[in-house]
Amino acid sequence: MPRMGNGRVSEKSKDFKGAVINLLKDMKSWHLWLLVAIILAFASSILALIAPDKLSGLTDIITEGIKPNTEKLEVIINDIGNNVGVTDEEVNYILTTDEISSEDKEVFLNVLNNIQGNISKEEKWQLFLTMPDNIILMLLEDINIDGNVITKEDELKFLRLLSNTDLTNTDAIVKMVDEFPPTIYDLVKPVIDMDKVLNIVILLAILYVLSSLFNYIQGFLLCTVSNNYALNLRTRITNKINNLPLKFFDSHEMGDILSRITNDVDQIAMNLNQSLGSLVHSITLFIGSVIMMFYTNWIMALTAICSSLIGFILMFIILNKSQKYFNQKQVELGNLNAHIEEIYSGQLIVKAYNGEEQAKNEFDRLNKRLYDCNKKSQFLSGLMQPLMGFIGNFGYVCVCIAGVLLVMNDVISFGIIVAFMIYVRLFTNPLSQIAQATTGLQSAAAASERVFEFLNETEMPLQTNIKKVLKKEDVVGNVTFDNVVFGYNPDKMIIKNFSAEVHSGEKVAIVGPTGAGKTTMVNLLMKFYDINSGNILIDKTSIKDLTRENIHDLFTMVLQDTWLFHGTVRDNIRFNRENVSDDEIWEALKIVGVDHFIKTLPGGLDAIIDDGDSVSQGQKQLLTIARGMLNKTPFLILDEATSNVDTRTEELVQKAMDKLAAGRTSFIIAHRLSTIRNANLILVMKDGNIIESGNHDELIAKNGFYAELYNAQFKK
Repeated sequence: MPRMGNGRVSEKSKDFKGAVINLLKDMKSWHLWLLVAIILAFASSILALIAPDKLSGLTDIITEGIKPNTEKLEVIINDIGNNVGVTDEEVNYILTTDEISSEDKEVFLNVLNNIQGNISKEEKWQLFLTMPDNIILMLLEDINIDGNVITKEDELKFLRLLSNTDLTNTDAIVKMVDEFPPTIYDLVKPVIDMDKVLNIVILLAILYVLSSLFNYIQGFLLCTVSNNYALNLRTRITNKINNLPLKFFDSHEMGDILSRITNDVDQIAMNLNQSLGSLVHSITLFIGSVIMMFYTNWIMALTAICSSLIGFILMFIILNKSQKYFNQKQVELGNLNAHIEEIYSGQLIVKAYNGEEQAKNEFDRLNKRLYDCNKKSQFLSGLMQPLMGFIGNFGYVCVCIAGVLLVMNDVISFGIIVAFMIYVRLFTNPLSQIAQATTGLQSAAAASERVFEFLNETEMPLQTNIKKVLKKEDVVGNVTFDNVVFGYNPDKMIIKNFSAEVHSGEKVAIVGPTGAGKTTMVNLLMKFYDINSGNILIDKTSIKDLTRENIHDLFTMVLQDTWLFHGTVRDNIRFNRENVSDDEIWEALKIVGVDHFIKTLPGGLDAIIDDGDSVSQGQKQLLTIARGMLNKTPFLILDEATSNVDTRTEELVQKAMDKLAAGRTSFIIAHRLSTIRNANLILVMKDGNIIESGNHDELIAKNGFYAELYNAQFKK
């Protein structure tokens, strides 16, 4: 993996599609739940798409209901028009009857002569109405329409009301509907079919309730899946940490690893919860709204789509540019966390060397890089909402203009415009939701790449084929190094053909300059690293034939680097061992000379301590030595275990170590050569090889490299 100049990991741009596919594949245990959630999201969207069509029908019913019944009005006009006329019998009767005055008869004859010509219906009506009312009432007859009787008196009133109106102009006649006689008004008055309205309202309510219910259930399922998946990821990461070799932790920063466990997993869980259902819901609405628009009216559909086409183009441009910033943001967040963890853990050194300014400058640099990536990614993703809002509003305007023109030309009804207003919203809003969901998936994809990269790291070799077990009580304590060759890098071996025989109960000291391979030998013995060639044997049994856990169970290890976790003194001393009494703990504390300090703490063994500054470095070292004393094993490793204690305490600890080492095979790594004068065997290492061996007196007598190292401690 490439690394930048500051030692932090630099990642290449990610494959968004591949990352999402890998993420979904990794969630195979939840595929059924995801499928149900997706089906519910799809069903919710379908119901939401059906509703506008029903709402269009409701709008048309209401629109038609608030208008007079023009069909009935035309029937009435035709029937009354047919009534306007004079038969020969009616002429004879009117001219001979005594009920009509001679003046009225004369007017009748004049009108009759004019009516006989070729004239329009309107002219005929106007001439007809110039007759006296008593004659008109004789000529008219009651009309029965759908069981409703229109009296001839109401007919006369209706004729006079429309006498100066163009009978072909229905709109002009409709405006006078409130002045119609009662029998005619009852036939043409606005009537809303409430049964149809109620049925559609109930259907709409069912559609919207079911859509909301499906949406709620799919949201609940996705929330459950995302959190369970996050729990699963953290569990796998924890197991992974336990199976990774030390080489991994030597080459990766803890801050970056912690960022993957916390920030990246949270990003995956949050964005899966918020984005996956939204994406399915939005895509369904988007495609469905297009289909429904073309089904309803293709002209308005093309208008809505063309007006929103610019939104598509800009969205894909923005998504293409923003992906790299989301990837880089996760990387920079890990880099920043790594720096913070380093500086916080080394705070004392930073202050001692006046490195605050340098640390601050490095923090500012990393923070600025994170700020730039975050700003660019958020800015580009933030453009989606206003852009889609503008496109949606522009679509409304275009649809309204096209709809009005089509209504004016009787191509569509007003209800279609209402439906299209909703379809435009269902068409444009999903664009912004798809963009937001895709943005969330981009973050999840970038985070998942980092998490999967960690989970795909090479683990320590499996030990399922290893069946041999060495029990602590059966181990004699002999160790053989047989031509051991090892290098952290295959191109550079640091241990070259190392061989040595260590007998049971011996105290073996390993000394040499820095980088000679002293600690490496211990790491190989503990099987923290696998040797390149050669062999290490415990009681003639190769460590290759033993599990790491079995080997670790045979050793007590006290390191130069102390470690205390947050908890009681008791829990820290008996770490990973349950059957340890308080008396045994006090005895171990007394041997190393730290019992008095523990008694001064509030609560004694129940006092809470941690790896912070509440306990001095020397006291931490003594507590870790006491921890090692409680572990009854045939082998003991002391890696600079007394380096952090004063001279007087060192003498006490040295005696305690002698007592602890009694009957055990001990390996002591020491720079302070005065502490290993009583060792049975001293191995002097240089450049990965043993160049001298023997006890202290023998090596001093040789006046070789060991003598040079030893005497150098006393030079002024």
